[in-house]
Amino acid sequence: MSLPEVVSRAQWRAAREELLLREEAVTRARDALNAERRRLPMVEIDKEYVFEGGDGKATLLDLFEGRRQLVLHHFMFAPGWDAGCRGCSAFLDQIGHLAHLRARGTTFAVVSRAPYTSLLPFKARLGWTVPWYSSSLGDFNHDFEATLERDGELVERPGLSCFLRDHDRVFHTYSVHGRGLDGLGSTTSLLDLTALGRQEEWEEPAGRAWALGAAPGSERVRYHDEYED
Repeated sequence: MSLPEVVSRAQWRAAREELLLREEAVTRARDALNAERRRLPMVEIDKEYVFEGGDGKATLLDLFEGRRQLVLHHFMFAPGWDAGCRGCSAFLDQIGHLAHLRARGTTFAVVSRAPYTSLLPFKARLGWTVPWYSSSLGDFNHDFEATLERDGELVERPGLSCFLRDHDRVFHTYSVHGRGLDGLGSTTSLLDLTALGRQEEWEEPAGRAWALGAAPGSERVRYHDEYED
């Protein structure tokens, strides 16, 4: 096994400080990239999608649960499968407490193409409480490129799609698939994918920190049992 070189504390600190400069540059570059993502245009959704969940049939607007934003996890679970994708399951295990997203007006939910009756026992087996819906009733997976046709066969792929709501109008703002999910899962990493971002005053473009009519995002952080949803 190849292990790191053993050095003195002073040598380690010098090497660490050199690396820190590069890490800080990456952080600034990531902030700039997130700002460019928030500047992306958006597309209004005028197609009527129907999902099936714990309360029966639901529209895309219903999936927001009344909040301003929606982040959907395209979980690989096709009709006929006995269980969901292992990689998608590991990703879902990393999702933090949803109260922190909800406090910033953002709903997180999972969508798969398998029938809801197949999703329910698998969800119970792994102890997840996150909202999970079946898209088997329509073309949602195909339209958002979570299900592709290759060589005459349907292929599933993991991803995340973000949506913004303006009253009853729904807009698609961003999607990412495959390796683009690496490093995602925390509250801030998911918010960074959305049009409103973390809703901090330092974020660009300016003017979105107060989008929910409350204090900037960092001032709304609470213990997860103290939030009023």
